Amino acid sequence: MLRPRPCRAAVIAALALVTAGCSASGAGTGATAPGVTSSAAPGASAAVGGSGAPSASSAPAGRAGIGARPSAAAARACTVFPADNVWHADVSRLPVHSRSAAMVGAIGAGANVHADFGSGQWEGAPIGIPVTVVPAGQRKVPVTFGYADESDPGPYPIPADAKVEGGPSGTGDRHVIVWDRAACRAYELFDAHRSGSGWRAGSGAVFDLRSNRMRRAGWTSADAAGLSVLAGLVRYDEVAAGRIDHAIRVTVPRTRTGWTWPASHSASSATDPALPQLGQRLRLKRSVDVSGLPRQARIVAEAMRTHGMIVADHGSAWYLSGAPDPRWDNDALHALDRLRGSDFEVVDAAGLMTNPRSAAVR
Repeated sequence: MLRPRPCRAAVIAALALVTAGCSASGAGTGATAPGVTSSAAPGASAAVGGSGAPSASSAPAGRAGIGARPSAAAARACTVFPADNVWHADVSRLPVHSRSAAMVGAIGAGANVHADFGSGQWEGAPIGIPVTVVPAGQRKVPVTFGYADESDPGPYPIPADAKVEGGPSGTGDRHVIVWDRAACRAYELFDAHRSGSGWRAGSGAVFDLRSNRMRRAGWTSADAAGLSVLAGLVRYDEVAAGRIDHAIRVTVPRTRTGWTWPASHSASSATDPALPQLGQRLRLKRSVDVSGLPRQARIVAEAMRTHGMIVADHGSAWYLSGAPDPRWDNDALHALDRLRGSDFEVVDAAGLMTNPRSAAVR
């Protein structure tokens, strides 16, 4: 069974940063919703099957998990961000960041990589961050936010039985990720709970998956970095097809204040230049031989070499995020543990940026 990540620290722990502010070159300040100070290392635990409110029998026909598609046309029409989005960028030939060795050391050069997703359950919940796919016309419900000033207002098309990370009684990040393929939008919540006819959450964001528009500088999302969670998840259908065409969401124990494009939010007051920032791009070194890995693990490793990983939140070092699926081979995914932090490097992705307010790349 896969190891769980430590649970996110209480949201209250993050409130201390609200007055401290977050800075980045040319950016404003903002509160810290998902994410915590550098002295606390949150992370998401296993994911779920359902939210525990009304039963699945009340769900609209056609709603299903990540592997299902409302229609072939909708699936073809809706990719997770345009092809020229930074998540899809090939970073295999980008220059190594001048502080790469220091940042890898701060994350943990000797720590093992871990696939924080898989099949089966851990402590009663599926392993990973689940995605709920909804059909066209899914009814929208009210959502209230603890960090309303940095959240996209509701209503959101989130069904009563949407899958919650960690299960109905989970105490971790409790992400709810809803993918409306017909509208080509992702609706993402952090610390989500059923409330009356709708939901309440710590923070939330809506992403137009056909757009390269970024969130406002200083704004969080359902992730500490202000990025889409869906965009960085390893999904079984990608691996089954033989290729992951995007960067992978990764957590690290501590980050430095500010953020690195394409992130928009900081969750730390630490100033140590050896620490990475949220949004930092990492890459598996070309010299690392992955040919002996099982197929599922090898495809993930190849993606980390081509598209890299993006530091999205605080948590255990080198933990890769993905969606649970009964078809994952946990033994194969465990083979990723053979990789260590020293097998990676931080890349300088500044040359990809066309505009600091856009996720489009050159």
